Amino acid sequence: MERVLTTPISEKEARALNAGDVIYVSGTMFTARDEAHRMMLERGSPLPVEGLALFHCGPVAREADEGWEIVAAGPTTSARMELFEADFLRRFKTRVIVGKGGMGERTLAALGEMGAVYTHFTGGAGALAAKAVKRVTAVHWLEELGMPEAIWVMEVEKFGPLVVTMDSHGKSLYKDLSVTVGKNMDAIRARIRA
Repeated sequence: MERVLTTPISEKEARALNAGDVIYVSGTMFTARDEAHRMMLERGSPLPVEGLALFHCGPVAREADEGWEIVAAGPTTSARMELFEADFLRRFKTRVIVGKGGMGERTLAALGEMGAVYTHFTGGAGALAAKAVKRVTAVHWLEELGMPEAIWVMEVEKFGPLVVTMDSHGKSLYKDLSVTVGKNMDAIRARIRA
């Protein structure tokens, strides 16, 4: 199923999504990598994020006549945020996480508990992602953290496509793929030994 979700995204909307669905996000999205996650958990959020889309991204931006322009916004490897994500979801109630590579069991459990999803955006497609960014509305902790780790708040239109790879029902396409790969490897080993 393909659909466009507009922020703020409700728990009900997030729970209606299933692994394998393709979505797009319009509205407000913010970036946060590991340092921003840590600081938000320690200090509190510098912006209201409930119902927003969280993007694991360190964008490349440049100053323009009317503020900042996002040049590229490719996803960062999400496993880096596994240490923080379950607590982050419980505290801030973001409903859609965008990243690459998947996340672990703690995050999967928190997605179910809080009613959120993890979505995959194609790595290496940072220029495509930047096209969906209509404007930067705020930047937090830029001087303290630097460009890639700062929190960038962006207004996006039809950001995606995003594949729901971990849902609030305990389904993870990454786990399914791991099982399939394991079975295929066993079959290959058996053929080699024969």
